[in-house]
Amino acid sequence: MEGGRKGLLGSTILTSIAGLMSTFSPNYTYLVILRFLVGIGLAGGPVFSSWFLEFVPSSNRGMWMVVFSTFWTFGTIFEASLAWIVMPRMSWRWLLAFSSLPSIALLLFYHLAPESPRYLCMKGRISDAHKILEKIALLNQTKLPTGMLVSDTTGLEEESCSASYNPLLSSAREKVSSPKSSFFTLFSTKLLQTTLLLWVLYLGNAFSYYGIVLLTSELSGPQSKCNSGILHLEKSLQEESLYMDVFITSLAELPGLLFSAIIVDRVGRKLSLTLMLVLASIFLLPLIYHQPAILRTILLFGARMCAIGTFTVACIYCPELYPTSVRTTGAGVASAVGRIGGMICPVVAVGLVNGCHVKEAIILFEVVIAISVVSVLLFPFETKGRELSDSIAAFHP
Repeated sequence: MEGGRKGLLGSTILTSIAGLMSTFSPNYTYLVILRFLVGIGLAGGPVFSSWFLEFVPSSNRGMWMVVFSTFWTFGTIFEASLAWIVMPRMSWRWLLAFSSLPSIALLLFYHLAPESPRYLCMKGRISDAHKILEKIALLNQTKLPTGMLVSDTTGLEEESCSASYNPLLSSAREKVSSPKSSFFTLFSTKLLQTTLLLWVLYLGNAFSYYGIVLLTSELSGPQSKCNSGILHLEKSLQEESLYMDVFITSLAELPGLLFSAIIVDRVGRKLSLTLMLVLASIFLLPLIYHQPAILRTILLFGARMCAIGTFTVACIYCPELYPTSVRTTGAGVASAVGRIGGMICPVVAVGLVNGCHVKEAIILFEVVIAISVVSVLLFPFETKGRELSDSIAAFHP
C-alpha cells in the first residue's frame, strides 16, 4: 500500500490540472482525452476513504465514514446547482472551469493531511507514528494513554521500555509489498471469496447508481422523444425541467446518507446493504410503465436515495474487509471494477431509453440489483464493531 498522503497528492494534482485544462479544449478529441485523465485522478477516491478509515475508532466507524461520504453528495448537489445556473446562461467551458475549483483548492490543504499511523507502523516508523498520535491527542485536548507504541512482531523497534508495557497502537508489521504483489495477494485463499464478491457488489452498485442518474436526465430531458406528452413544450422549458429534476434527485442523496448513517452501526453493513438495495428496486419497479412527471421524480428521488446509501455503505464495508497491508489495493481494485459498471451503464441505459425500451432498461437494473443482493448475503463476515486487521497472518474471515 502506498502512503495515503502520496496517493491524495497524486490524484488531486491530476484531477485539478486535467480538469482546468479541459476548459480550453480546442476540439472534442482533446476534451475526451482530458476528461479521461480527470477520471483517472478521481479513481484515487478509495485512497481518501481508506486513509480516513484508519483514523476512526471501530465503535462508531460506520457513522463517521458516512459523514465523510456526505461531501461526495455535497459535490453532486453543487454540480447540479452549477449546471442549472451556468448552462442556460453561459457555455459548457464555464461549467468545467467552475467545477475544477474545488480540486484546485484541495491542493492548498494537502499539508494538513497526516500520514496514517497504521501505515507508518507497518513500515517500522514507530517514532513518526507516535508523533502523529500526539498531535491528534493535542487537537482533541487530551493526552495519549501511558505506554509505548510498538509493533506486534518487532518488539520495541525504535523505542526502549521496561519488560512490561502497554501498547498504544498495535500493528503486525509485514514487509510492505509492491503494488503488483499486493494485487495478487487479493486472490490468496483468505481473501479470494471477499475479493470476487466485492467486485460483483461494486460493479452492480456503480451500474445501478449511475443508471438512476442517467434515467433522470433521459426521462426528463428534451431528448425523451418517447414521451409524447412533452413534445409540444419549448426546448428552453424542457431544459429547465431537466436541470430541476437533476437538482431534486441530487438532493435525494442527503436523506439517503442520513438513513445509512442511522442504520449502519446499528444493524451492520450486510443488512444495511441488503435493505437499501431492496428498497431501490422497489422504487424503480413502477418506472417500467409511464408515470406522471411528479410521480416519476418522486420514484427517482427514492431510488437515488437508496442507491447512494448502498454506495456509501459498500465504500465503508470494502476497506474494513481487508487488512492494512492490502487495504488500499483491495478497495482501489474493487472501485476500478465498479467503474466498468459505470462505463457500461451509459451504453445500456441511454441506448435502451433512447430506443424507447424503458421497460427493458428497468428490468435490467432490477436484475443487476438482485445479483448485488446475493453477493452481499454471501460475504463471509460482518465488520460492525470489529477491529481493523493489519496483517494477512492475523486476518481471520
